[in-house]
Amino acid sequence: MLAGKKITVGITGGIAVFKTAQLVSNLKAAGAELHVIMTRSAQEFVKPLTFQVLSGNPVRSDLFEGAYGAVQHIELAQWPDLVIVVPATANILGKIAGGIADDLLATVIMAATCPVLICPAMNVNMYNNPVVQRNIADLRGLGYHFVEPGVGRLACGAEGRGRLADLETITGEIMSLLAPLRDLEGLTVMVTAGPTVEPIDPVRYLTNRSSGKMGYAVAEAAARRGAKVILISGPTALKPPKGVEFSSVETASQMYDAVMKRYPRVDMVVKSAAVADYRPVKAAVQKIKKHTDNMSLELVKNPDILADLGRSKENQILVGFAAETSDLEKNARQKVAGKNLDLLVANDVTQPGAGFCTDTNIAKFVYPDGSIVSLPLMDKLALAHRILDEALAIRKGKKEKPLKLN
Repeated sequence: MLAGKKITVGITGGIAVFKTAQLVSNLKAAGAELHVIMTRSAQEFVKPLTFQVLSGNPVRSDLFEGAYGAVQHIELAQWPDLVIVVPATANILGKIAGGIADDLLATVIMAATCPVLICPAMNVNMYNNPVVQRNIADLRGLGYHFVEPGVGRLACGAEGRGRLADLETITGEIMSLLAPLRDLEGLTVMVTAGPTVEPIDPVRYLTNRSSGKMGYAVAEAAARRGAKVILISGPTALKPPKGVEFSSVETASQMYDAVMKRYPRVDMVVKSAAVADYRPVKAAVQKIKKHTDNMSLELVKNPDILADLGRSKENQILVGFAAETSDLEKNARQKVAGKNLDLLVANDVTQPGAGFCTDTNIAKFVYPDGSIVSLPLMDKLALAHRILDEALAIRKGKKEKPLKLN
């Protein structure tokens, strides 16, 4: 699928450079045409000759030298179908976000008209630095693509997020950008995401820890695969993926209305939102003052969106989510059967890497017949594609079943 695809590979100075050598070798073996740019710092870890041999082309590093002369950055920016930066350090992220073009790689990225894929790798504290996170968020908003770093032991001995993502994950993202699946074209996918908030008074509300990252990843994956996507989201700090129909809601009742209104015209529903089960019977008009040591709050049940979708389901594929802290498989099987789901994605939020606000998840697929498939720790975008793969397979299976004659 990569035969004839043109890729400019940018390499910055990090210990993960040695993994980039294997990536370049893999891409070359898959038929891609490669040009490599190394920063001066990258050359402190691996010599350019290594990448010259692996790519089959001279390695570029100096803005004003090389076969293309002083405008080689324009050639390297306009030639490829994709620019990838792997590993990407905090330094190059800051340069791109700040519009700084003071070396060959940064200049090529500034001049690129093709997609740019960035694969960060750095110390966990550097990665979690608010400045780095701000730069990543800004670049995402500008249309740059990212492969999140993995979690584990880092070269410096620290534990946490920062190691370069698995090469399989990076290659998968390259494939999706250069040879994207369009297997959802003609289908409408509705995704719910994030928490809901239930007002107690004008300044307080009931909510939960959902960040919306899983639902937004599903919406992004479905849009990439050609679907018309409707994303209905509670309050989050995330920007909606490009090309989706976005509806912002706050309360469970608002989400119910938005979902049920659109349900008849969709083919698939992936309901990943964490909807509040209860709301105050009556929200106070004014801020409640603390006059006593104790306060009672009367709650009433919210409408069960997923159950109502299951009851009124016709030809739609219905995928639910279950975040559990105990008896995961028992509760998940009951939910699948009780709500007429085609698939349930269940996870134990007490597991490291599977809780709220993380970039990864550890899920189990639970089916109506009670069978369960356990998945390993993976990036939420990768899991999103797995969910869509399964939903599409279920849909095809239903369409292929012979009609029962009375």
